[in-house]
Amino acid sequence: MQTRRFSRSNKFKPRSRFKRGGFPKKKSGFSHGKIDISKFVQKGVVEEEEIVYVPKYNFQDFEIDSRLKHNIISKGYREPTPIQDKAIPLILKGKDVVGIANTGTGKTAAFLIPTINKAILEKSKTIIIVPTRELAMQIEKEFRDFSVRLNMFSVICIGGTNVRDQLRNLKRKYEFIIGTPGRIKDMVERGSINMSQFKTVVLDEADRMLDMGFIEDMRFLLGKMPQNKQALLFSATLPDEVDKLARTFLKDPEKISVKTRESSANVEQDIVKVGGGNKTDILCEMLSKDEFRKVLIFGRTKRGVEKLSKELFKRGFKAESIHGDKTQAKRKKAIDFFKSQGKILVATDVAARGLDINNVTHVINYDIPATYEDYVHRIGRTGRGKKKGKAITFV
Repeated sequence: MQTRRFSRSNKFKPRSRFKRGGFPKKKSGFSHGKIDISKFVQKGVVEEEEIVYVPKYNFQDFEIDSRLKHNIISKGYREPTPIQDKAIPLILKGKDVVGIANTGTGKTAAFLIPTINKAILEKSKTIIIVPTRELAMQIEKEFRDFSVRLNMFSVICIGGTNVRDQLRNLKRKYEFIIGTPGRIKDMVERGSINMSQFKTVVLDEADRMLDMGFIEDMRFLLGKMPQNKQALLFSATLPDEVDKLARTFLKDPEKISVKTRESSANVEQDIVKVGGGNKTDILCEMLSKDEFRKVLIFGRTKRGVEKLSKELFKRGFKAESIHGDKTQAKRKKAIDFFKSQGKILVATDVAARGLDINNVTHVINYDIPATYEDYVHRIGRTGRGKKKGKAITFV
């Protein structure tokens, strides 16, 4: 049974420096551009009867190729998540879709399963556009799992990697391109990608692409696609510019919303009042505790993230970092290390977009995020699925 969480009163009694500080509750989430710190606390739990989502379908019900169905079951998929249950049948029917869902809800499978099936039936091509390299690589891995023994291929088009390799791969057989807007646009302008050949386009995390300044690149790419394309747009939120994009380039889209709350009920949220203390000393004292088994730490700047990572390593912690100044190879190496044996990964917001790492026990906001949406994205890296997680923000 799912539980609902409610914040307790914000009039906390100051205890140790690791306890919650007393901050008055403001009327909204923002005050003169600053985030209401009380929104970083979610401790009280009230259990209530809540309607449990019962899928209308299971994966055996979907009218898809038997080999694809076998691959889905082999991955351990049994019942669809809400976004999969609602989106897959519509996409299989050829509908345009706008899907609004929280992070970690299974959006990737929701668009990969029907688009792979379409490629099998129609020998058509799909282009998937995402905000970051990491998300592109994650989707490409999922694609490989779903397309086992289907004689189907994909090409990754992302910045920070060898463009010559990508140009060479684009000359080979492929059904899917997965990439970031800037590099895909570059390939279009070079004449290596012909957008008119694609019958399906997926825009994943569209609101993040807007935040990162890719809105014009998205317009450019969509404008070069055929009128009879199928367009799928997935996003955690629907800002005006993204909504306008959908209305311009999607045909009578079916809108699906399974977003139930701003932040996961599985994530316990708290603050650490730093006061006059040394932030790094406080952080290291926390990281020494046994419960901090796999920790993702967010900093505001590339320079600050690199400096903190090196300081933690110097103090004996297995820490790596990812940020925009690192090459893709170094970022991948850091993420792989964190997944397999590392305890700590220090990251900027942009570098961590789309990260899906199992068993992150804690997210620590070493620097306060710029917006509440960034905060929600950060803490969504823990407490994924039915697992519990903790988010701590230094204030």
